[in-house]
Amino acid sequence: MSQSYVIVGDGIAGASAAETLREEEPDADITIITDEGEPLYNRILIKEFAKGKLPEAPISIHDESWYDDRDVDLELDTLVTDIDPEGHTVTAHDGTEYDYDKLLLAVGGTPTQLPVENSDAEGIHHFWTFQDARDIKEHIEGADNSVVIGAGLLGIDLAAITAAQEVEGKYLMRGKAWWRYALSEEGAEIIHEALRERDVEPVFDSGVDHFEVDENDRVTTAVDPNGDRYDADFVGIAIGLNFNTEILGGTDIEYDNGIYTDEFMRTNHEDIFAAGDITEFHDLILGDRAQNGAWGSAKEQGTIAAKNMVDYGSEEFRWVSSYSITHFDFPFLSFGHPTLGDDHVEAKYSDTEWRRLAIKDGKIVGGVLIGDLSPQTKYKKLMREQVDVSGQKEVLVKQDFQLDDLEGAAAEQ
Repeated sequence: MSQSYVIVGDGIAGASAAETLREEEPDADITIITDEGEPLYNRILIKEFAKGKLPEAPISIHDESWYDDRDVDLELDTLVTDIDPEGHTVTAHDGTEYDYDKLLLAVGGTPTQLPVENSDAEGIHHFWTFQDARDIKEHIEGADNSVVIGAGLLGIDLAAITAAQEVEGKYLMRGKAWWRYALSEEGAEIIHEALRERDVEPVFDSGVDHFEVDENDRVTTAVDPNGDRYDADFVGIAIGLNFNTEILGGTDIEYDNGIYTDEFMRTNHEDIFAAGDITEFHDLILGDRAQNGAWGSAKEQGTIAAKNMVDYGSEEFRWVSSYSITHFDFPFLSFGHPTLGDDHVEAKYSDTEWRRLAIKDGKIVGGVLIGDLSPQTKYKKLMREQVDVSGQKEVLVKQDFQLDDLEGAAAEQ
């Protein structure tokens, strides 16, 4: 009798799991359920579409024939509202029930709403889905001025979109630096200056107290907690994700900010797995729980989850993720967990070249590179192999750093 697999979520984690399951189990019944109205698309490229740099076509990865060709049932516009781990069923918003032998939860998150007056006004956008990108592009092309809130990786995308569309903007940030948990003020200033050159002005120690609207409920002004006012007929908000854990209500599936999994992507239920943004997985490299929504990480998690759904324990998830930004004249890359660690080392080499490494218990756990990305392979190797670099911080940030610069075991290649 063939196995029945149900995947909730058609992002890169869910889709890569479906592809792997079909390869591993040619006769299995595979169903993907998603609340979105279109199949898998490239979340990395939607920012280039919103910037006006790409048409829609390259962004779509799968059309519905991809699923048909692999005999995968795709249920679009379908929200799963209930899971019954004992009965091995999930139930959709319309009451449809789906039976499973093995279940994969790849449900991701939803943009966090800004809890201030008029935050739902027309002209205020969040940036997560392809439809969000379409709405942003349509609006920004006719905008005169903009405000962006959220000093993280999605916020910088929104700021770059306004810059690419030649809309003057203000970028409101809490604290004194963009992505202040991963960059020092010195490193972040490289990003700040690049934004200023594109008519997007960083505003520090700021935020939003409330928005003002016109008689048609269209946003006109952002007012920060200091009372400063910023004209804006376009507003972009990227202050984080609320992970879709409400789907777990009434179950004993373990979770906190995300769903707990082991290194094989299995939850505390032997027939339920999770992958992608939603997971707090056991990170073998970090030696602790971790959450990582990078595209490559989510794709690999989907693949690993599928292999272990077929044969549990067959392959563990061990991955050093990367995230790159291509908005400026210089490259930018983060890897691993750059906001973690109990120590760090950094160095600046020019106005557009800087690097910082996060260190925990004497081992590299993440980093950020601006300008020269060539050392990334070496740093990732040290992180992946958990090499102890204690007492050698300054060696690590030599501009022409080589692995054999390190003493002892760290020099082994």
